[in-house]
Amino acid sequence: MNEGEHGGNVRGHKTSRSEREERYAALDLGTNNCRLLIAAPRGKQLRIVDAFSRIVRLGEGVSTSGVLSETAMVRAIDALKVCSEKLQRRGVTHSRCIATQACRSAGNGQAFLDRVRNETGLTFEIILPEEEARLAVAGCADLLDPKAKAALIFDIGGGSTEISWMQWSRSDRPAEIAAWTSMPIGVVNLAEKWGGRDLDAEVYEKIVDEVRLAISDVGDPAGMKGLFEKNQAHFLGTSGTVTSIAGVHLELPRYRRDSVDGLWLQAHETRAVSEKLRAMSFDERAAEPCIGTERADLVVCGCAILESLLREWPATRIRVADRGLREGILEDLARKSRKDRNRQRRRAKKRAKQNIEKSK
Repeated sequence: MNEGEHGGNVRGHKTSRSEREERYAALDLGTNNCRLLIAAPRGKQLRIVDAFSRIVRLGEGVSTSGVLSETAMVRAIDALKVCSEKLQRRGVTHSRCIATQACRSAGNGQAFLDRVRNETGLTFEIILPEEEARLAVAGCADLLDPKAKAALIFDIGGGSTEISWMQWSRSDRPAEIAAWTSMPIGVVNLAEKWGGRDLDAEVYEKIVDEVRLAISDVGDPAGMKGLFEKNQAHFLGTSGTVTSIAGVHLELPRYRRDSVDGLWLQAHETRAVSEKLRAMSFDERAAEPCIGTERADLVVCGCAILESLLREWPATRIRVADRGLREGILEDLARKSRKDRNRQRRRAKKRAKQNIEKSK
């Protein structure tokens, strides 16, 4: 499933009327972004029919104040009103709205979501880090290299970073999560602590050391470090940090998902872009078409998190995913809907058979 799939059904599958009328929506309210995807089923595939993304910085200041600010809440609610309108206009039948680290950590997180329900009609759930990691993996795992012996999937967010270690039990089966962790470290709270507009090399190294210490404290939960050290594993990144790095690496005049999603980068290439971005002024980063003003003070902290991961879990290859948590939600919704339809069909057949027997 991706945003490039438009129209048509999977060959050999006839789309039922009930399927044609279905619309799935995944809404992710994070520390930094508000993102929406709306999809329609096409056989066993999903076709994206609408999307929305806006940087709202909901978690701005939470690391110091412990609460969501009024200004940040208003920004988020304005974006969510747009999302609510899109859900209604597109006739969404199945949806899931999730909130992550900002609402998890803020003392007024649930009160804010109650306010969101009253003002927009949208009902959110605050998901646990484990669920956040699972959804991110579900949304991008098809980009893993089955020839590798292991992989590390990372999702660098505004207020947290999720890491999942993946391994194949058999070559003919999909990779499975062998271990996972979530760290309350993201681009927003790092930028608030260290500054994000201008970071010299010395400060950048301090950030890398701090984050690496947090990663090393997790240890080797799946006993896979040796595979990384032997270059038998790779990274898969699903976050704005890694897609921004990919766009800058490709020197895109504007961000193109079809150029970035699935791209393989060498570790030395990501490091070259990271250093290039670190050395830039805020205005120079803002002028980069794949960065922009809203990310210019955050992206270098994301680069530092990625560098910390590479130093602790050495890998030479990184695959870029412009997909993740929202796609994972959509797949869950579609899977549940298919199961419900199959259950209804079985019941209908059973009733029809009973009616025939009664009429004899």
